[in-house]
Amino acid sequence: MTHSRRLGAGSLGSLLLLAACNPQPSAQQSTAGAPATATGSVRTPSAPMPTSTAFGKTTDGTEARLFTLTNAHGMTVAISNYGGTITGIQVPDKNGKTGDVVLGFDAVSGYQSPAFLKSGPYFGALIGRYGNRIKAGKFTLEGKSYSLATNNAPNSLHGGKQGFDKKIWTATPARSTDGQSLTLKYLSKDGEEGYPGALDVTVVYTLTDDNGLRIDYTATTDKATVLNLTNHAYFNLSLGQSKDVLAHEVTLPADRYTVVDATLIPTGELRPVKGTPFDFTTPHAIGERIAQVPGGYDHNWVLNTTTGQHSAATVYDPASGRTLEVRTDQPGVQFYTGNFLDGTLTGHNGTVYGKHAGFCLETQHFPDSPNQPKFPTTELKPGETYHTATTYTFGVRK
Repeated sequence: MTHSRRLGAGSLGSLLLLAACNPQPSAQQSTAGAPATATGSVRTPSAPMPTSTAFGKTTDGTEARLFTLTNAHGMTVAISNYGGTITGIQVPDKNGKTGDVVLGFDAVSGYQSPAFLKSGPYFGALIGRYGNRIKAGKFTLEGKSYSLATNNAPNSLHGGKQGFDKKIWTATPARSTDGQSLTLKYLSKDGEEGYPGALDVTVVYTLTDDNGLRIDYTATTDKATVLNLTNHAYFNLSLGQSKDVLAHEVTLPADRYTVVDATLIPTGELRPVKGTPFDFTTPHAIGERIAQVPGGYDHNWVLNTTTGQHSAATVYDPASGRTLEVRTDQPGVQFYTGNFLDGTLTGHNGTVYGKHAGFCLETQHFPDSPNQPKFPTTELKPGETYHTATTYTFGVRK
């Protein structure tokens, strides 16, 4: 009988305690049913269907599509079936003026240009099989060793050279009383990018009438594998008006973070944030202490709450008045401040994306978990169903 194992909830609280205190490895995870997604609703649909337009052709000649979800308040989210990429999010500011708040391009060619592929920022993409880094591109699972591409030398990053961000997903737009939605499906073959098991992945984007973008991730496998799915959207709540996000005020409900080495691989230590520039338990501007962090913020915060849907971050931009709240069932969030953007990429409306042009809040399990037995496990076995959900909700403060 198939059972559902939700990789972001249940016994993760005890797992995090083990991560800090228990020298013995633990592979336990919680068992919970996945909540219904928009496409599973049986209620009478109230929203019109999402729209679909051409998004250009990929380098191999495949036609990419762009789907736009709209809610009752006029908020829109544009998503391509290329990489499941969020290319635009239009929301109002404190004056009611609508603007885009994510970094992106107007055609698929922007996501395949030599400059983009060289810098590898993963704008808005679905990330898999494994979000974040795996040390030296190697891990051992059930006694067998696996080797991955070291595309972020000396480590493997975000699923490898041809991760989920570079795939054409099968897309199905829909509507329900939850709002307009887009269901994306992809079958990752056994051995793809070095990962074991044929992995059947479904991701559902739903735009709700409270200006929330919910992302539901579901997957099953026919062989034991590791899995850590997330989205890599870059936000700038004053995009087009401010060249960087350093004035944005961020709150992260996390008393600890994962310390990393020079190659951004966790050392295994979960260090208290108190008294450090990593303390965002109260609001701080991104630029306030970023100079004290070599290279800028690109770390995993250990969220205080690990059961059910809980807060992962809140952001306020004083200039636009826009706010962003992130809720998830995952144990961690990677807060990244666009440290590697260097002005070589130009996106929507001719906007040049320089250093700190956007920030990411990637809800996740911890980096390098397959090699860190004290961390919550990311193993998925046959007969289990992976499910996790994250919601990004936008508002204004006047």
